[in-house]
Amino acid sequence: MTRVGRVLKAMEEQGLSQMLVTDPVSVFYMTGIQIEPGERFFAMLLKKSGGHVLFLNHLFNIPEGTLFQKVWYSDTDPVMEYVKGHIDGSEILGVDKDLKARFLLPLMEGKEAKNFVNASLAVDFTRGIKDADEQKKMRAASAVNDQAMAKLYELVKEGTTEKEIADRLLGIYLELGAEDFSFPPIVSFGANAADPHHMPDDTVLKPGDAVLFDVGCVKDGYCSDMTRTFYYKEATEKDREIYELVRRANEAAIAKIKPGVPLCELDRTARNIIAEAGYGENFNHRLGHFIGLSEHEFGDVSLANGQTAEPGMIFSIEPGIYLAGETGVRIEDLVLVTPDGVEILNHYTKELTIIDKKKEAP
Repeated sequence: MTRVGRVLKAMEEQGLSQMLVTDPVSVFYMTGIQIEPGERFFAMLLKKSGGHVLFLNHLFNIPEGTLFQKVWYSDTDPVMEYVKGHIDGSEILGVDKDLKARFLLPLMEGKEAKNFVNASLAVDFTRGIKDADEQKKMRAASAVNDQAMAKLYELVKEGTTEKEIADRLLGIYLELGAEDFSFPPIVSFGANAADPHHMPDDTVLKPGDAVLFDVGCVKDGYCSDMTRTFYYKEATEKDREIYELVRRANEAAIAKIKPGVPLCELDRTARNIIAEAGYGENFNHRLGHFIGLSEHEFGDVSLANGQTAEPGMIFSIEPGIYLAGETGVRIEDLVLVTPDGVEILNHYTKELTIIDKKKEAP
């Protein structure tokens, strides 16, 4: 079944015969047409009966041979009047969560449909199950990330700063065949690792520091994401304790993944290991997020999500322990739910590693 067909099936399950999709990534997912519309209106109207419509500004460029019906407009045209002409007023209109109020309100005020509902889940759940081609591309993006992590490891040396290492990463990705970052890289030394979203600064590396890399790239349009934590020259007993706790939590959650398992149970499995060791309050975020064309897609692995794992889902497993003013550890892998279990997309080692170039030299 095509991606559009899968979305239509999900719409039907919601009792919908039409839906207006405005998220550019979702439109790309269904059509292969990639447009950054800015403030201009760009949408795809899906219809159960067929005859799907793309609404396009004349400034947009699309490939020749696009099969969908196209409605073109200029900046001075009343674009929503054009949209109204294609909506079945006797039926409910599904809209996505990205539709801006300045476009939605005229449709609602004019009663251009029987009712209006947020139908985002029809697209979100469909995108959450990766097809074979997407799975292949996600494996390739993670393979590049494994190689990049090895190159980052080699850049770690006393006196360097977080920012100096982060500034080298885009060049590394480009050399490895990726197109861009999937998100700004997180490089954290020492106490900065206690901030899960720390941005690289001029902090200088010193012996005993944790070295946390949370990085990802885009390859062939799909995102990777991985976190590894190292130690520079030495690791204390406490460092080793929290590192092994986080690794155990990561591996225990991954070991539990198979179709039918509630995602909340994965979070609970990892969280309980950390909490039982006395660090529950120091694991202050969900266990994971979905990923694909976007680095954070709809869906998560958290105590609040009772959705069950299905083959084709790809999400992160990233427990952490963060001790403010001291140190932090996070270990993150991307995983693919398979028909009979799980495939880990990252292959870079999770063994506790102390970086000491002098000891490594022959």
